[in-house]
Order: sequence, then C-alpha cells, then structure tokens
Amino acid sequence: MSMKKILKGSLLALLLIGFGAPAWSEESVDTWEKVVFHLDDTANARWALLLANAYLDDNPKANIVVVAYGPGIDFLLEDAEDRRGNPYDPAVLNLVEKGVEFRVCAGPLSARKIAKEDVLDAAVLVPSGVSEIARLQLKEGYAYLKP
Repeated sequence: MSMKKILKGSLLALLLIGFGAPAWSEESVDTWEKVVFHLDDTANARWALLLANAYLDDNPKANIVVVAYGPGIDFLLEDAEDRRGNPYDPAVLNLVEKGVEFRVCAGPLSARKIAKEDVLDAAVLVPSGVSEIARLQLKEGYAYLKP
C-alpha cells in the first residue's frame, strides 16, 4: 500500500471521527436537559406538575420552564385549586425550589381583567406565551413537551 493511500485513509478516518464527536459532546447533554412545558389548559396542570417532578427525578440537573397561556394560566393564580379542591401553590412552589421556572402570558390577564398581583409571585409575566415557547425552542435549544 502506498504512503499516499495510507495518508488519505488516515485523513478520512480523522474527518469521520471529527464529525461524529459533537454527537457525544457535553453541549448535547446540556441541550437534553432543557425542556419547555406548554400549558394552554389548566385541566392539564396537575399532570404537567407531576411530569415535571418525574423529569427532575430522571434528570436532576434539568432546566424546566413551564409556559402557560390562555386558560392554562389559571393554576398560577393566587388561591387556585384543582377539581378536587387541592391548591396548586404547594406543588408549584416545590418545583420552584427545585429550579423550575413558570412563565405566564400577559395577554389573558388583560383580556380577562385579571390583576398582575393575582398571579403567583413565583411566576414571571411574558408578553406572549406562544412567542416565549418558540424563543426557548429556537434560540435556547429547549425540547418541547405538551402534557
């Protein structure tokens, strides 16, 4: 075998290894740990809170953002309760202590004449829930989950 063929083969092998490396890089692992939960109906809120806890059990370093808009904001209002009369606050605050962020679309607040003060302090208002979800996915590399 000629030296030229050996060099070409070695160069090809190095190129293949170089292109494969990003699949196992640390950045890929970090991206997997970024998840946005989309909530547009409070009927799914309890399920989403349970799923967020389960996700953190599997991936304790995960960055989870819950974005609520439309009727999905109701569980993040002061004194909100599920169908059984159980308050959402303890579950939300438990997740906040674990690093989960909650974002509420400001549109439904003004449309329904809900005061900003009625939103849990743990939640952050964003101008548009849909835009926030898209931004997290496209600009920050969050995976999308819809419970």
